[in-house]
Amino acid sequence: MAARLVLLPLAPPIKPPHSPLQISPSLSNSNSIFRTKSSTQSPTIPITMAGIKVHGVPMSTATMRVLAALYEKDLDFELIPVDMRAGAHKQEPFLSRNPFGQIPALQDGDLTLFESRAITEYIAEEYSEKGEKLMCPGCKKVKAITKVWLEVEGQQFDPVASKIAFERIFKGMFGMTTDPAAVAELEGKLVRVLDIYEARLAKSDFLACDCFTLADLHHLPAIHYLMGTDSKKLFESRPKVSEWVKRITARPAWAKVVDLQKH
Repeated sequence: MAARLVLLPLAPPIKPPHSPLQISPSLSNSNSIFRTKSSTQSPTIPITMAGIKVHGVPMSTATMRVLAALYEKDLDFELIPVDMRAGAHKQEPFLSRNPFGQIPALQDGDLTLFESRAITEYIAEEYSEKGEKLMCPGCKKVKAITKVWLEVEGQQFDPVASKIAFERIFKGMFGMTTDPAAVAELEGKLVRVLDIYEARLAKSDFLACDCFTLADLHHLPAIHYLMGTDSKKLFESRPKVSEWVKRITARPAWAKVVDLQKH
């Protein structure tokens, strides 16, 4: 289903954040609330405010992770941009949602959460009967394997991939110069990770099992940015990894996340 968006005035233009991977300067003219609801009707029709609220920006890798999970679950939600140029993420009321002053934060009724990976796990469990499962159903062993690959993404893949994205994309956005030596070193580290992925994906269609889970979804933001750079060769030169990237980036839910960046 198509996402329906309603834009309402909210705040001054968003400015660069504390972390370069949190937001792109290209979003600097965004000053609206995005309300999404599953619908095939026109985007101009008003809708009821969703109970789930996400405080963040759609260019942020962490926010993208949460948005992908919400879209996979076909949940209505409200995306409330945070004016990071004004330092809103380091002030109240945002600090009451995340005391570390980082986006995103999620509100679901009287529950407030931060840390994007914790949020996606909450979404998968709390709304287990909606949309995609996101956690491979099965025995405890399968669940344990899923958790292993969730950790691999967070500990082995993302720290390296995010630094490459910073060098190749975000430095230029902030008037900084890419360090070729740093890129080469980081790509060497990512190669070792992707070689392990290639072997794993020879055994199953997705990282944890033969179904799409959070272990795959969590990779999408960094992959999205890297596939727009020369670093895409690291993924495309590995047949199983390349097939996996095509499968997960072609998901309709992910297309909706990418589409949000255009508004």
